[in-house]
Amino acid sequence: MVSKTLQFIVGLFVLLGLVALAILATKVGTASIGNADSYSVTAKFENIGGLNVKAPVAIGGVRIGRVTDISLDTTEFSAIVTMSIDKNYELPWDTSAAILTSGLLGAQFVGLEPGGDEEFLGDGDEIELTQSTIQLENLIGQFMFNKAEGESE
Repeated sequence: MVSKTLQFIVGLFVLLGLVALAILATKVGTASIGNADSYSVTAKFENIGGLNVKAPVAIGGVRIGRVTDISLDTTEFSAIVTMSIDKNYELPWDTSAAILTSGLLGAQFVGLEPGGDEEFLGDGDEIELTQSTIQLENLIGQFMFNKAEGESE
């Protein structure tokens, strides 16, 4: 009798754990993606390096949104980054965007620098002022080329 009661309690505990895990998975999976309390802006970059979808969008290190899509503009051959920004944050029209790296070899994110314009970006607007990622390989190559050029003179 005790064995069947114990088995029932353990089974119920496992079932409740699975239900809690399923609820947690759906909450985390849909967090801030397609959120009704956000608006979408785009920015074009010449080079996005290793930027990924779901990368943070931040101002001064504070996350205000996420990258929702990355596509290629086939006329200008530049990357179009679509970002979802929390509606609590209004960005001036002359906001600039740069792809930054957290730490020396950390993950990349989009850093925004608000301007001083009195008009604000709205849903579907484009950030015009952008700065692409700085690639370490290119910097090393330029340094080596300049060093070799200086030695030949």
